[in-house]
Amino acid sequence: MPPLVTEALVLHVLDYRETSRILRLATREAGVCSVIARGARRPKSRFGPALDLFAQGTAQLVTLPNRDLHTLAAFEVSRSRGGLAGRWSRFTAASALAELVLRVAEGEPHVGLYEELRMAFDRIEDAPDAAASSAGLAAVWRVVNELGFSPALDACVRCEDAIPPEGTAGFDAALGGVVCAACDRLVPARRRLPASARQALARWIEGDAATPLDAASTRAHQRLLREFLQAHLGDHRPLRAFEVWERGSLDIGTGAT
Repeated sequence: MPPLVTEALVLHVLDYRETSRILRLATREAGVCSVIARGARRPKSRFGPALDLFAQGTAQLVTLPNRDLHTLAAFEVSRSRGGLAGRWSRFTAASALAELVLRVAEGEPHVGLYEELRMAFDRIEDAPDAAASSAGLAAVWRVVNELGFSPALDACVRCEDAIPPEGTAGFDAALGGVVCAACDRLVPARRRLPASARQALARWIEGDAATPLDAASTRAHQRLLREFLQAHLGDHRPLRAFEVWERGSLDIGTGAT
């Protein structure tokens, strides 16, 4: 069987034995898959620096039926994304994004998700330093939207009544969105979202990450995002990369509480 040639993004790298590496790739044609790069750790490896975390390129995969681990025959880099390692907020945002995709997108091809992920890494790398974390928040919410479970922001998730754009609203992560004042009196939501926070969420889901946040607002939005994902992923495993990203937030410009 000839190798499968596909665009790919490196999401995870693990050293294996003395000379090889195992990688998790997001691919355009094969979804998320695990591959072994034999000899990748040798000084004169044919892969060279191609297999760095978050690199994008063209992969040649030797796939075998009924196998979970395929062989990476070649990887030609088109974008290395070294800039994601140059600032902690960029690296942790990209790591959180990779963690989400690895948790939800195993196996089946999803071209829309691959394209959204590729653009997300680009936006995080290219954002001004002060906006790196808000670019990361926007990137993750866009991927959540592509996966089909973005939060309800305009109508109550309990009674479906419209919620005015002004003022603070409750947010129920488990139900998946905002709640009106009447429902909030019956079962108080855990989080409160000012109008500015809801507007920021809506902009991020639409792809706008232009407005930097202050450090406290960034952490509040990261916490809200992590709680929302944990409520909807369903397996109760902690989101380690999201926790690291949240603890290390350093960026600077109104947020969730």
